[in-house]
Amino acid sequence: MRLSTRIPVGHALTFRKIILQFCVSRRKLHTDHTGFTLTELMIVIAIVATLAAIAVPLFSEYVSRAKVARAIVEIRILQREIDLFEQENNRLPVDLSEIDREVLDDPWGSPYRYQSFALVPKGKWRKDKFLVPINSTYDLWSMGPDGESAGPLTAKKSRDDIIRANDGSFIGRASQY
Repeated sequence: MRLSTRIPVGHALTFRKIILQFCVSRRKLHTDHTGFTLTELMIVIAIVATLAAIAVPLFSEYVSRAKVARAIVEIRILQREIDLFEQENNRLPVDLSEIDREVLDDPWGSPYRYQSFALVPKGKWRKDKFLVPINSTYDLWSMGPDGESAGPLTAKKSRDDIIRANDGSFIGRASQY
């Protein structure tokens, strides 16, 4: 017995309609969704803006801490070079140019400050909250992000300075001393 592969005439039109409808609906699916809707774009923009609002302050804080760390390291280097100069010459340098560091700027673009107590009157020395000098031979500091400084560490201008204190056993923010 042989099976017929022919579709009856009435059914052939129906089958042909189904195929055409399927092809047309597939074409519509592809042509209707060729881009993003305004809502989708707005959602993506809102997500990106939220991530940026979180990331920018964190990055700024990271950069600020990195600048403080760099200033601390550079003050340690300057301290070593000043100590070597003192050992070789039996005196402290008059200024940073004697150790070839007059062009070294802190991370905020200001030159490092140096005062040899042999040349600066006692009233001009940097002092702590008890108005006691913070070093016994010389002062070395960065004026910090605000670029301003004052004699006592309790002054508002000096709170962000990066200082050398206790003859080098403390190097850090004046507010932490």
